[in-house]
Amino acid sequence: MSGLSTLFRTAAVRLSALYILLFAACAAFLVLYVTSMSEGLLEQQTRETVSIEVGEIKQMYAANGMNGLLRTLERRARQPGANLYIIASPTGEILAGNVYSLQPGVLDREGWTQSPFRYQRFEEEGSSERHLARADVFVLDNGLRILVGRDLGEPENFRGLVRQALVVALGIMGIGALAIWFLIGRNALKRMDRMSDASQRIMDGDLTQRLPVGGSGDEFDRLSESLNAMLGRIEKLNEGLRQVSDNIAHDLKTPLTRLRNKAEAALAGKSKTADYRDALSEVIAESDQLIRTFNALLMISRVEAGSAVAEMGPVDLTQIVADCVELYEPAAEEAGLSVTSEIAPGIKVQGNRELIGQALGNLLDNAIKYAEGDGQEAHINVTLVRNGDGAVITVADDGPGIPEEQRGDVLKRFVRLDRSRTKPGTGLGLSLVEAVMEVHHGRLELGATASDGSDNGLTATMRFPLTLAGRGGA
Repeated sequence: MSGLSTLFRTAAVRLSALYILLFAACAAFLVLYVTSMSEGLLEQQTRETVSIEVGEIKQMYAANGMNGLLRTLERRARQPGANLYIIASPTGEILAGNVYSLQPGVLDREGWTQSPFRYQRFEEEGSSERHLARADVFVLDNGLRILVGRDLGEPENFRGLVRQALVVALGIMGIGALAIWFLIGRNALKRMDRMSDASQRIMDGDLTQRLPVGGSGDEFDRLSESLNAMLGRIEKLNEGLRQVSDNIAHDLKTPLTRLRNKAEAALAGKSKTADYRDALSEVIAESDQLIRTFNALLMISRVEAGSAVAEMGPVDLTQIVADCVELYEPAAEEAGLSVTSEIAPGIKVQGNRELIGQALGNLLDNAIKYAEGDGQEAHINVTLVRNGDGAVITVADDGPGIPEEQRGDVLKRFVRLDRSRTKPGTGLGLSLVEAVMEVHHGRLELGATASDGSDNGLTATMRFPLTLAGRGGA
């Protein structure tokens, strides 16, 4: 009983019931309206037919008198499907005609009867069967009353058929409604139960759980997919928060310890003024590195929180890439690197110019730091091309590259490979690039530059979806 009560509380069942009620009301109104109009038309035709016949009988009586009237009524009464004909005395006693008995009072009033009346035929004498009819009654100059009427059996049969059809239709609709309630409601309840179970497991702390998706693409699937995407985002943010907390505890502890040791060493012994200055300079350098680290963390948090989305708009990707290459080219040349670029013109995307410039700058900075060949001239190549419905930026160097099994790890915050720990850095550069690409609905890919299957060289690829304006561009 509780299951049935729960079934009736579902929105799908309520909407189905409301739809069926409205449909039934409209169907009933339509059927009643058509029935009423048809009955009215049949009654009008009956009345017109009887009136014409009354007129003919009156003319016959005027022309041939009573004998002519009797012969006419007798001939018409014998015809198949004949109308009702009665000749009655001034007191209402039936003298002739094809009707055995009549509802009392019908002959008392002249003109068209106000309502159907009952009568009995001669062949039904002694039975209780009665028929309905409408008639016109007129009085001759000798006081005799003439009734000319028509049986209502045909309209009554039509009315009965319509009523029967209406009852059958409503019965089928009722059965259909129950079937819809049962099938749709039960299916909806099962899916809601599965979603509730998954939600309960998520609330219990298992953020890896996802709401079930049936694959039908209906509103439940769309809702589940949206909520699953939100849960995935929340899980990733929680994982990032946990990772940041752990990495801050491990990675920032070392520079803070160095700061303390430097300060302690400067205060110990009999240091000279120059020693104090050197110690303070080192403290400032360590502090600057800590500030850069926290700035990078704040930037990643700002991007992941979506605060930069409101600042997005159409940006010229071609101009951004060209500016970044021009900005970092002197630093690359100073490090002994050559830089080449192939930038397609007129590519635009929906994005944030500062974030895209920062992300591309991080990739170029990494390439300059790590693109060191084995005694050979190192090289960096930057490209921007249109690829189908997207724009692709690549920054490729011919340095040592990153082993394939570690390319996913370097996207995590504060993760630095052992061979890169001797170089300045925070371990947040690629994390920021990945966050920027996510907020632009794109993605960051890392691969090897070498085409011989080795891990030599690193190619970082930023894939952007194009705006409509960008697709229509050059």
